[in-house]
Amino acid sequence: MAKKILIAYFSATGETERAASKIAKATGGDMFEIKPVVPYTKADLDWNDKNSRSSTEMRSLARPEIADKVENMPIYDVVFVGFPIWWYMAPTIVNGFLASYDFAGKKVVPFATSGSSDINKAEVVLQSLCSKDAEWLPGKLMNGMTLDQIDEWIASLGL
Repeated sequence: MAKKILIAYFSATGETERAASKIAKATGGDMFEIKPVVPYTKADLDWNDKNSRSSTEMRSLARPEIADKVENMPIYDVVFVGFPIWWYMAPTIVNGFLASYDFAGKKVVPFATSGSSDINKAEVVLQSLCSKDAEWLPGKLMNGMTLDQIDEWIASLGL
């Protein structure tokens, strides 16, 4: 039986969405956008402004309300979770997504986009939010990956 795959992602500027689309193409998985009820504006995303929405959310660990739910989460065997790296971490909306579902018995695979940070610190925090009975697989920073490289990475996961 083929595994049912979900690619859930949060994308503030479109980079992570492009990476998610490549993973969906490589796996045949379904896509789900993790989006806030109140969309981010350009000013909200100004990380140089210590009072911007993204800065205050990351400092306070506030989890923005998510606009939609994955109604059929139980049918998925594998869930890729994508996000941009903010301050070496996943945006707090991704924390809220992971805390909202039971991932027991599922394989969870993080992926990220970043201008300069790696995914390591974000993975540790996100794994702690995920169901203890989930199988957490090594994540990947997707910057500049070709479809062939994505295929190789996915094959290495043994899904």
